[in-house]
Amino acid sequence: MASPDSESFVRTFARGLQVIESLGRSKLGMNIAGVAEDTGLSRSVVKRYLLTLTDLGYTNAAGRGYALTPKALNLGLSYFYSLPFWRQAQLELEELSQSIQQSCAMSILDGNEIVYVVRIPTYKILRSSPTLGSRLPANAVSMGRALLAESEQEVIDGFLATAALKRLTNQTITDREKLRTEIERTREQGYAWVDAELDEAICGLAITVKDLEGKALAAINISLPAGQITREQAVEKYLGPLRRTGSTIRSAL
Repeated sequence: MASPDSESFVRTFARGLQVIESLGRSKLGMNIAGVAEDTGLSRSVVKRYLLTLTDLGYTNAAGRGYALTPKALNLGLSYFYSLPFWRQAQLELEELSQSIQQSCAMSILDGNEIVYVVRIPTYKILRSSPTLGSRLPANAVSMGRALLAESEQEVIDGFLATAALKRLTNQTITDREKLRTEIERTREQGYAWVDAELDEAICGLAITVKDLEGKALAAINISLPAGQITREQAVEKYLGPLRRTGSTIRSAL
C-alpha cells in the first residue's frame, strides 16, 4: 500500500476522493468553505475539484453549494459488481429470507467495521435498519464476529488493540480478552451467535462464505428478534439453511 510520502501516491487523485467522500457525508449539499473545512484542503483547491467533478457530472450546484449526482452511484456500485458472488448472493439470500421469514444479509470486513453488501429485510427490528453500504462495529454483530474468527491472527490482534469497544447495550462485550475468547469460540464452532450486543431487540446467527482456497470472503447472517429465541433453538432451526445458502453462493465462484 502506497503511503502519502511515496512516489507512487497520486495526491491529486486522493484529494478528489476526499472531496467526494466529504459531499457524501452531507444530506443537503456543502459549499466550498464547508468542504475545505471538512477535508483540510484550501478553498482554491476545493473549488477546482468541485468544478472538475461538476464538468464530469458527479456533482452539481445545490443552492449555494454542491451535491453529488446519481452518477456518483457508479463509483460505489462498481465495487458491488466486482464481487464474484454478489448477484448470486442476492438471489440466494432472497430465497432464504422468503423461506424462513427472517431478515438476511451479507457483509464484508473493512477495518474495524463490517459493510453491508446485501440486505434482505422482512420487518424492521433495528432502530435504524441497515442498507447497502451501511457500517456497523464488527465486534457487536454476528457477521463481524464470524469474519474476525476467520481472519489471520495479526488481524485479530490489531482489531483488539485498536477497536473502540463501546458499550452499545448492557450485553455488549467491551473486555478485550473476553472478546478474544468469543472470537476463538466462534472459530471452533464454525458459526457466530451474537445476542443483543448492538441493539437490545436483535440477535444474529452468521457464517462466512469462503473462496475455493478456504479464505473467508464475506459473511452471511440471519437476524432474529432477541428474547424470542435461544442460541440452541437458532442453531437447530436456522444453521442448516444458512450453511446450505453459503454453499450455493460459494458455488458461484
